[in-house]
Amino acid sequence: MERGLRLSPQEKERMLSQFETQVTQVLNWLASFSPDEEGGITRLLYTEGWLETQLALSAKMASYGLSAAFDNVGNLFGKLQGEDLDAPSIITGSHIDTVVQGGIYDGAYGIAAGLLALDYLRQTYGKPKRTLEIVSLCEEEGSRFPMAYWGSGSVVGKRNFEQIVHLQDLNEVFFADAMHRCGFGEGTGSDSRRHDIGAFIEVHIEQGAVLEKEGIAVGVVDAIAGQRRLKFEVNGESNHAGTTPMHMRRDALEGVSMMIQTLRQEAIRLGPPLVATVGRLQVQPNVPNVVPGKVIFTVDARHANGQALDSFCRWVLQEFASIADERQLELHGTEWFREEPVPMNERLKGHLDDVCGSLSISSKRMISGAGHDAQMFEHICPTAMLFVPSRRGISHSPEEYTEPRELAVGVLVLTELLYRLGYEGEEL
Repeated sequence: MERGLRLSPQEKERMLSQFETQVTQVLNWLASFSPDEEGGITRLLYTEGWLETQLALSAKMASYGLSAAFDNVGNLFGKLQGEDLDAPSIITGSHIDTVVQGGIYDGAYGIAAGLLALDYLRQTYGKPKRTLEIVSLCEEEGSRFPMAYWGSGSVVGKRNFEQIVHLQDLNEVFFADAMHRCGFGEGTGSDSRRHDIGAFIEVHIEQGAVLEKEGIAVGVVDAIAGQRRLKFEVNGESNHAGTTPMHMRRDALEGVSMMIQTLRQEAIRLGPPLVATVGRLQVQPNVPNVVPGKVIFTVDARHANGQALDSFCRWVLQEFASIADERQLELHGTEWFREEPVPMNERLKGHLDDVCGSLSISSKRMISGAGHDAQMFEHICPTAMLFVPSRRGISHSPEEYTEPRELAVGVLVLTELLYRLGYEGEEL
């Protein structure tokens, strides 16, 4: 049996041209609310620009024929009510917040894509069998307060008001105070915790260069990589740079440089999807004429397989210890952050593969090295994630860019999937 929109080549091209224009307009419109004086977009949780954007989006959703409503943390939902009032909702969307001086696509594209997909379906096919919703999640980045995934985490029950009581931003503004000033908090709206979600689909820019390099239009995310973050302290002996012979030195920085090189070589040897990064070094005394006596540094390791990730981290600890022993250095290592890999739903991945095939759109399965709201929703419902290319892999930057046609392809694939799930009642 044929499924989906069953578009002719001419109809497909017409939709792509329409989406190309519309998605550009919506993204530029969203970007107009929170420009940063230094460049890019800065839209931090519970700021004036954030509130202005969410309120404007609420009005936009209403103008698109959706029923718009906030929950008590400021997540904004636009609902296209289905015929079956008991069936759980199919939700798409992403986060509205940004990093400092971010781009116009990260998060916002998923919201724009959902808006346009639901608008097209409503105008073309009317009421769906299952309720379809678009969500503009209040926060994902953790850019203002030391907590990420506040929006999606509140929806799935992983975040709550008790966790934010003592949190402050860099200006010592309390999380709860900022939230209340925007009109949100306990008792201000519907409970953010949802128990009626049948599936969540997030459309996002890749934030990497794989799709662009390989000339592929769509990435179907197999899993969101797990993360381990380690902190190491290496102690040697500070001494005079001119009078200490090379063979008598206990140079902490030289030892760490060997650790970094060894880390890189092993990560390359093991290959994708493993990645490992030394992102921060603190050198003491950090002056030109003294042999470094102490170095503190971090390792960020990611992999889609939790066991493989743990095995690599054990190797790191053993290898670093061996390098330190050879140089008579003291090494102390601790794991300070752990997040397990999150596989996306097999049935939904299959639907996305089939959609791309039916539309003659090139696609590939891939791992997301970055964290996303989808990993939170996977705790409570079938979840899928779709990537479109990013130019040169740049993200979290004003230089972030994706071609309008590439954005339109993502909207088209989302529209087809939502039609199958919402109007044809495809199994989840």
